[in-house]
Amino acid sequence: MTPVVLPDVPLQNVTLMPDCVQDAGSWCATLYRWTSNDFLAQHADTLVSRTVAITVIVVVAVLFRWLAHRAIARMVDGATNGRFTALVGRARRLRPGGGAAVAPAADPGTQRRAQRARTIGSVLRSIVSAVVLLVAVMMVMNELGYPLGPLLAGAGVIGLAIGFGAQNLVRDFLSGMFMLLEDQYGVGDVVDVGEAVGTVEAVGLRITTIRDIKGTVWYVRNGEILRVGNMSQGYAVAVVDLPIAHHADVEEATELAGSTATERASQDDIAGDVLEAPEVLGVDKIGPEGVTLRITVRVSPGRQWAVQRALNGAITDAFDDHGIPRPMVYPGAAFDGQSQKQN
Repeated sequence: MTPVVLPDVPLQNVTLMPDCVQDAGSWCATLYRWTSNDFLAQHADTLVSRTVAITVIVVVAVLFRWLAHRAIARMVDGATNGRFTALVGRARRLRPGGGAAVAPAADPGTQRRAQRARTIGSVLRSIVSAVVLLVAVMMVMNELGYPLGPLLAGAGVIGLAIGFGAQNLVRDFLSGMFMLLEDQYGVGDVVDVGEAVGTVEAVGLRITTIRDIKGTVWYVRNGEILRVGNMSQGYAVAVVDLPIAHHADVEEATELAGSTATERASQDDIAGDVLEAPEVLGVDKIGPEGVTLRITVRVSPGRQWAVQRALNGAITDAFDDHGIPRPMVYPGAAFDGQSQKQN
């Protein structure tokens, strides 16, 4: 410290000043002139340089986060409203088998892709925000002179402890990510995940919500799902089993069932759901109660049960009209009744 007299400082106010005040163009002299504070003047260059560096770090972090979120939003919009989605929707509407055209917004496939894209976009935005915030905080702490080595070591130990304690949560999260990326199922699909069988109502990163046929809502942790049976992906098959009596004419019943199924499948109420003509497989099994014929029809995803009920009703009426005998539930009782009539 040396006594320095500045041109605009009265002689009666001359005191000991920092040496850097002699440099008229420095931040030290400027702050001392503004505040007359020795501490601020001595650390002026450090304060200004660190303030500028921290400001630049914050601005760059905010800008990078905004650009990354904008890029993710554009990617999600492209996946949900882009030309590819329109082409896929047009291809589905022009599938073999006819059917009424479905608006792109009402197409279950389009809604499913949109829901999956939004979920993945939300996860990506959260990851980007967390990474940018972590890097920015570490750079700011480095500018302030805090040692990062002990901090990183402590964070590693804490992260390891949290990882052991929340390993089920991490497993659920990773399983949910892979389910979304691999498109194993989506909202509206009918799935079998083991204990729960029903329609998917929501797909999250940790929980999948399924409502079964009785109306019960099942909350299934993604990490506990070992296998998934999706009954609504690509196409479905309506299986119609037709029991007839042992003494029935199998050839006649098979021909009648095939013609009736073909005629019923061409009617307007289910024609849009039928992708291929019904296929008569013939005798599927022979049991003590009778013979079972089987017919299969490839249909739209999730429509197999409606088509199956329609074909069952039509073929049952046709069998009754043509006198095709059915298996007797109580053959012994029927035999006793016939014996009494003969006596």
